[in-house]
Amino acid sequence: MKTALDTYFWEIINTVILILFFILLNFILKKVLKGVGKRSNINIARVKLINRYITVTLILIALLIEAFVLGAERDQIALVFSSVFAVVGIALFAIWSILSNITSGVIMFFSFPYKVGDKIMIHDKDFPLEAIIEDIGAFQLHLRLDNGNLVTYPNNLMLQKAVTLIQKDAIDEEYD
Repeated sequence: MKTALDTYFWEIINTVILILFFILLNFILKKVLKGVGKRSNINIARVKLINRYITVTLILIALLIEAFVLGAERDQIALVFSSVFAVVGIALFAIWSILSNITSGVIMFFSFPYKVGDKIMIHDKDFPLEAIIEDIGAFQLHLRLDNGNLVTYPNNLMLQKAVTLIQKDAIDEEYD
C-alpha cells in the first residue's frame, strides 16, 4: 500500500526546493535593496516598504510555480488568473488613484532626488508650497510648512510637478 509520501514524493521535494529558493532569493533581494537604500541615503521606512512589495510579488510568483509543481494544467491556471485579473482590474480601475500613488512611491524610491529632511519648493499654480520633507510613504509625502502645519502631498503629483531643492539637509537613519 502506497502512502501519501510515496505518491507525492517528487512534488514534496520540488515544493521544498521552491520554498528554499524563494526564501534565498527574498533574502538576497532584501540585502541588495538595503544596500541601495544605504548608499542613496534613503529613509529606512521606505526601504522596508519596498521590501514588503518585493516579498508579496515573490509569494505570488511562488504560488504560480507551485501550482505547476502540483500538476495544474496551463488552461486551468489561465482560467483562474484571467478571472482574478478581471475582478482585480475592475477593482483597480475603481481605485486608480491609489494604484497610481503606490506606483509613484516605488518609482520615487529608485529615482527621487530628494530625501527626508530636504527643504523643497513645489511649483503648483493652484497651491505652491515650500516645505521640509518629513516622511515619504507609500501613498503620499508628509511635508512640514514653515508655520508648522503638516501637508500630505500625493506621490503621483510629486512626479508631475516641478520641484526645486532649497536646502539639502538629509536625516541619517540607522540601518539594521
